[in-house]
Amino acid sequence: QVQLVESGGGLVQPGGSLRLSCAASGRFVSINDMGWYRQAPGKERELVAAITRGGSTNYADSVKGRFTISRDNAKNTAYLQMSSLKPEDTAVYYCNAEAMTTPWLRADYWGQGTQVTVSS
Repeated sequence: QVQLVESGGGLVQPGGSLRLSCAASGRFVSINDMGWYRQAPGKERELVAAITRGGSTNYADSVKGRFTISRDNAKNTAYLQMSSLKPEDTAVYYCNAEAMTTPWLRADYWGQGTQVTVSS
């Protein structure tokens, strides 16, 4: 019912920047919270940043001051601007969104993931 399509990953040198996008489409009433998670090889998936529909944000300590999450509610799209990237930021980044599929039902959705590699 709801599809999340991520884009913007790739290979970047340490200190560089990337911008990830996550667009929600399909049948839903509205998109509530959106977030970005990441999973590095051999590690558990972890929250990177999240944003409410009203624009309140929270970040993992490891990315505070370097990453910025934002969203465009009219486009049902979330963004993650990543700056001062470090090799330890290398991971598959996943978009997550909570959607109201009806006025009284909510469900959680995940994107397919986009690879971010920070290496010289």
